[in-house]
Amino acid sequence: MPRPAQLDRMMVLTAALELADESGLGELSMRAVARRLGVTPMALYRHVGEKQALLDGLVEMLLVELPLPRAGAGWRDQLGQMAAALRDTARRHPSVFPLLLMRPAVTPAALRARAAVDDALREAGVPEPEVRRAERMLTTFVIGFAASESGGRFGAGTEQLDADFAWSSERLLHAIVEDNSDSRT
Repeated sequence: MPRPAQLDRMMVLTAALELADESGLGELSMRAVARRLGVTPMALYRHVGEKQALLDGLVEMLLVELPLPRAGAGWRDQLGQMAAALRDTARRHPSVFPLLLMRPAVTPAALRARAAVDDALREAGVPEPEVRRAERMLTTFVIGFAASESGGRFGAGTEQLDADFAWSSERLLHAIVEDNSDSRT
């Protein structure tokens, strides 16, 4: 396999994501990624550090697929757009997606998704001291639902799952926003 002219971080992460999509996270190693790229494993360390940093990069790859919410969209639309995009990401990467339940978003690019959720929650009226807690509750629900859906756990059709997701997320958002509006009065 010919060596790429210029190896960079994005090439390494893309190769790692493709490999994990094809073979699962259990088969992901620095050696396997290097083999895919036609380089020695040592050539990767300059771009992604060790395997834990590679996994952080995969979290980033999943989260940068999410489009930022449309400017001027209300907070419900913003959160809905991001949730729908996250469910789509889970369908595209079912073997890799569970990383979002196991690893925090730590890279600047990955943190932009969390910041967008935080901003929407602030717009909804969630007080600043409660934003992080509300974000954790909401994103854990969305990520868990999406991982369960893409993994086949629910055994229901898309139409039913869309209805279940809408029902559940509406109740969760209502609880977050209403609980916080009650605490302000």
